Amino acid sequence: MIAQLTGRVDSLSDGSCVIDVGGVGYLVQASSRTLSALPEPPVPTKLLIETHVREDAIILYGFADGAERDWFRLLTTVQGVGGKVALGILSAMSPRDLIGAISAGDKASLTRAQGVGPRLAVRLLTELKDKTGTMPTSAAGVSYTPIAAATPADDALSALVNLGYRRQEAQQTVVRVLERLGDGATLDGLIRESLKELAQRSLG
Repeated sequence: MIAQLTGRVDSLSDGSCVIDVGGVGYLVQASSRTLSALPEPPVPTKLLIETHVREDAIILYGFADGAERDWFRLLTTVQGVGGKVALGILSAMSPRDLIGAISAGDKASLTRAQGVGPRLAVRLLTELKDKTGTMPTSAAGVSYTPIAAATPADDALSALVNLGYRRQEAQQTVVRVLERLGDGATLDGLIRESLKELAQRSLG
């Protein structure tokens, strides 16, 4: 089984990347959190790998750190959570946020993840509530606030993706614009400035 890949980032796309190791390109599925942490091609990088073997395919899942990989392994023990859904959860929530949501019984936050409906969220809370203490990030001292609504940054990212931009590229752009505009940035301002930056990068 492949447990780690060290090589050159060949390409990035929404939900996956290709890592070139000695001339062999490995297609790796990953969360948006891991993909946003990767350097731009063709810079070398290292990913921890979880290999899933099916009758019709061998799928590689990549992680920037061990905490995310451990959570992926735990999430996929829950009935109804496959690799794709687990990555959707890890894209929406960090390991620390997951501990907070499970400890607080926060179903609403879990249902924000792609592929997680109310029934699956209840199953996640029920099956994992006694297991968070063994995870890499301790539940003790976690400051956690349930997510009531999407932030302007979330909405701006969604708008850019709907316009056809790659999620990873759009996410990095929104983060840069948000840092520049500050906490008082409006949705219209974030979208407008992000579109400007994306247009300049495509021309450059």
